[in-house]
Amino acid sequence: MSKLIDSYNRPIDYLRISVTDRCNLRCVYCMPADGIPLTESENILRYEELLRIATIAVRHGVTKIRLTGGEPLVRKGIVGFIEELAKLEGVEDLSLTTNGVLLKDFAASLKKAGLKRINVSLDSLKRDRFQKITRGDFLSQVLEGLEEAERIGLTPVKINCVVIKEFNDDEILDFALLTKTKPYHIRFIEYMPFEVEETWQKDKYISTSELMKIINSFQELIPLGNPEKRTGPAKRYRFKDGIGEIGLISPVSDHFCSSCNRLRLTADGKLRTCLFSDDEVDIKTALRSDCTDKELEDLLFNAVRKKPERHNINENIFKKCSRTMSFIGG
Repeated sequence: MSKLIDSYNRPIDYLRISVTDRCNLRCVYCMPADGIPLTESENILRYEELLRIATIAVRHGVTKIRLTGGEPLVRKGIVGFIEELAKLEGVEDLSLTTNGVLLKDFAASLKKAGLKRINVSLDSLKRDRFQKITRGDFLSQVLEGLEEAERIGLTPVKINCVVIKEFNDDEILDFALLTKTKPYHIRFIEYMPFEVEETWQKDKYISTSELMKIINSFQELIPLGNPEKRTGPAKRYRFKDGIGEIGLISPVSDHFCSSCNRLRLTADGKLRTCLFSDDEVDIKTALRSDCTDKELEDLLFNAVRKKPERHNINENIFKKCSRTMSFIGG
């Protein structure tokens, strides 16, 4: 069976599926305070449609699937959908990204359904700041969710922290030090430009090289793995006496486009081959026109062939995404 390989000879083996554009938080860098216009429910792909696309993608070399949103845990039936995905022969890594608010209640059933691991988006360990960032008072629920995920074995538990200068950069060490007492993988992510009410401000951006200096000034980080052969976007480190890991993800200052292996499926049925490109391939129309599997395969392969060589952040030709992360999928 032919594999998904783009025009730059990059194998595409990672599919991120957004199951909803709904979310129970209103993070400042993702959406405005009063939310965004939501897609009509009939325009959101049904689980059987998502499963059909996933099945075809796996047939052609996809081995990793991540469920995203919005907030995937707010969609009814998510556990049953994970059970079906877990049955697909060839899926080696099935994971989910969540804001953690509902994680404590869902962790055990997610694990039982076949989910392998979890990523939790968390940008502050301070209650008042968490409220300011997310516009919700749920920090205690998120921390309890992290504990429960660790307890029942949704591991490694990865925590994604977007660092914004003069907003939460004074918590860099607080997050890093969690890896000394917890087996968490803390992943610091550069602040990226998306189309939201509070527009991206370059002076709020802090590079991963600056993050390294801050952490190394406390204690030197030890590199993990071969930096020339990344298994993901993060450059991985740990403290000498740490039990967890620290990852630095630098889509702005040091892009990893040359090894990008991702394809995204939005909740409303669009295939995106680059997070920062508005080029999309409509797959929902075909799905709902009684298309054959061969026709779906053709759409999938055509999308992959159009995958750009790289994004253009930091270049004058770069244009911010016209859709927010809640639409695209994290």
